Amino acid sequence: MAPEREIENLVYRYAELIDEGQFDTLAALFARAQYVDQDGNVLGEGAEAIGEIYRGFTRLYPEGTPRSHHVTTNVIIEVSGQTASARSYFTVLQATDNLPLQPIIAGRYHDTFACDADGWYFTRRQVLMRLAGDLSQHLLVALPET
Repeated sequence: MAPEREIENLVYRYAELIDEGQFDTLAALFARAQYVDQDGNVLGEGAEAIGEIYRGFTRLYPEGTPRSHHVTTNVIIEVSGQTASARSYFTVLQATDNLPLQPIIAGRYHDTFACDADGWYFTRRQVLMRLAGDLSQHLLVALPET
């Protein structure tokens, strides 16, 4: 499989796992990565720390999901040997008993990757929030103003 396709699959797998509430598997995607804020500050590094970030921020409902649907588009991948970068857009939709179906947040991911004998893996994820709606049913804490 082409490197670009393998990397694209990692980006899309993230969306699938967060919507399924599978935070342990999601965190494993970032076992060798840093998770950074909009200003580039490292918030967590490695599966355990990044898993704690998701468990601490994301509301799960009785069925074990956040009742969200992450849509990732406009994926631009640049490969250079055994490293790569990707930029993509995300839009998160949500519907709960108290919130009709609607977009709740949109922005960009800036990711970096590396490749070894086991394949491609994340080395860094930066989430750049652009638009925010009603996040009260999705997050357990308030986001800082942008």
